[in-house]
Amino acid sequence: MNLHEYQAKKLFIKYGIPTPIGYTATTRNEAKEAANKIGGELWVVKAQAHTGGRGKAGGVKIAKSISEVQDFTEEMMGMTMVTHQTGPSGLPVNLVYIEPGSDIDREIYLSILLDREEEKISFVASAAGGMNIEEVAEKDPEKIFKISISSASGLMDYQIRQLAFGVGLYGDQLKQFALILKRMYALFKESDASLIEINPLIVSRTGEVIALDAKINIDSNALYRQKEIIKMRDPSQEDAKENEAAEKELNYVSLDGNIACMVNGAGLAMATMDLIKLHGGEPANFLDVGGGATSDRVAFAFKLILSNTNVRAILVNIFGGIVRCDLIAQGVISAIKEVGVNVPVIVRLEGTNVKKGRALLKESELEVITASDLTDAAKKAVAVALKS
Repeated sequence: MNLHEYQAKKLFIKYGIPTPIGYTATTRNEAKEAANKIGGELWVVKAQAHTGGRGKAGGVKIAKSISEVQDFTEEMMGMTMVTHQTGPSGLPVNLVYIEPGSDIDREIYLSILLDREEEKISFVASAAGGMNIEEVAEKDPEKIFKISISSASGLMDYQIRQLAFGVGLYGDQLKQFALILKRMYALFKESDASLIEINPLIVSRTGEVIALDAKINIDSNALYRQKEIIKMRDPSQEDAKENEAAEKELNYVSLDGNIACMVNGAGLAMATMDLIKLHGGEPANFLDVGGGATSDRVAFAFKLILSNTNVRAILVNIFGGIVRCDLIAQGVISAIKEVGVNVPVIVRLEGTNVKKGRALLKESELEVITASDLTDAAKKAVAVALKS
């Protein structure tokens, strides 16, 4: 689960991570009130959407008057923000965040994340702040510094110095940086985060180290114990189909291809998508109906994947263990009749009651393409998708 910048900064303030005080707004009047509360002569208006690259998409603007704050707020409200992270569909902007302008001397990149390669929590920092960290890693990898934290010893002072020296911080700035790292580490663990990113972490002209931006991703599997954080969820920033699937206890992720997949088991679903790719096709989704799939759940899954207008074929791949193949077959039959499926359906069944399941499909007299094994199913799905 992702948080908006203003939500992440609330957590920063709670944990004592220095960040500018700002206010949200949705109207011209609220924008004016926010600017007056902040005071000064320079404000930054930031569109709130779960994506990076907002500045390049017109979602971050510097205002030199209160009327400009109002104008920028009005421009951003209701816009659809399209960035390299959102894809062409973009994300809606339902509010803006207004904060004071900052007198910047230097910009630094800083993040803490679950490093799966190291199997540890790691900090990553770079003196090339304000830039896309992926670009820095590709063009100037020597500018990126990383420390990995032992779960037994925790964050060590020598590691903090190592990271600080790498990005050119010394003296009082090193002390400020050390406090920020320690507080980020505490926030990361206590909030069950998978990523906390500050880009940029600035050094002001007066020598203060301040988090000018904030991005926090929370591990969705731990939300059950994050009662306050889960209240921050913004469904408008998430895929509507994925939310609907989650309510039905289905694991669904939208993809860009045209062959829809309905599989029981995450590992089998990944293997199914790999085989589709291997034989020249593109999966339209990841969909794990789970080990306890019912006829109703299968019917819902069909409706869900058919709501994607790019779908040209549906591959149903079920290995019957806990769930019986005859139940899946009945669900497929019911779903096709109920939903009115108008694209080819390829079904591969194996496992418990497989003969009964195949017999049900044959007796239904529906135009279902059966497959003898997974490779056969993938090849047939690619073939019919190419013809459609």
